[in-house]
Amino acid sequence: MDSFEWNKIAGAVLTAFIVVMGVFIISGHIYQPKPLEARAFPEIEGVEQTAQAAGPAKDSGPPLAVLLASASPEKGAAQFKKCAACHTIEKGGANKIGPNLWGIVGSKHAHAQGFAYSTALAGMQDKPWSWEELDMWIKSPKGYAAGNKMSFAGLSKPEDRAAILVYLNQNSDSPLALPAPPAATAAAPAEAPATAEAAASAEPARMRQPRLPRPNNAATQRPDVNPMHANPAGSSCRVLRIFMLC
Repeated sequence: MDSFEWNKIAGAVLTAFIVVMGVFIISGHIYQPKPLEARAFPEIEGVEQTAQAAGPAKDSGPPLAVLLASASPEKGAAQFKKCAACHTIEKGGANKIGPNLWGIVGSKHAHAQGFAYSTALAGMQDKPWSWEELDMWIKSPKGYAAGNKMSFAGLSKPEDRAAILVYLNQNSDSPLALPAPPAATAAAPAEAPATAEAAASAEPARMRQPRLPRPNNAATQRPDVNPMHANPAGSSCRVLRIFMLC
């Protein structure tokens, strides 16, 4: 095959490519999608407002105070290794990519001297880092304060966050007292035996209930009704037996 044949093949392929691209571009200009002027489905009244009023979803697990009471500082130290690339924890430690975290629990948001905080956190500089605020921050830094400079995605497990919190609290000149667990959590085990006793006492009462007598046949309750008439099949059998005996 000479060079002229190769040129024809290359020209055919190039022409096909140009035609396909031209059709694609022209059809894109002709058939431009337009936004709908009205909703494609009816709006259910009250659904959107209810979802907005509910606010962000919260963890369905135990309360933070319960998790903190059972959290291990040793486990928190192991979890903090994920933070050590950007933060120091020792007293007087230098600021790195992130600020030094000595005494952060209970301190102000912008607590580290000489650190250039992002605008998002600088606007909260006088807000204290409570247990709940730090828990939300460690769960999702971007979700807590959009626009901050922290690249860490966060910890999704509440137990891991509680362990880091008690570890951070230990690294302080004046550690805070752990929050008290909710009263409902402590009262729940005490209510369980009472419920069990009530169920146990109710069981014999149900067993002692007398059985109601079964109603008799309607024919036996009415003295004016002939049993032969009340049961035609029985009367036929009796007549048949009489004729057989005869």
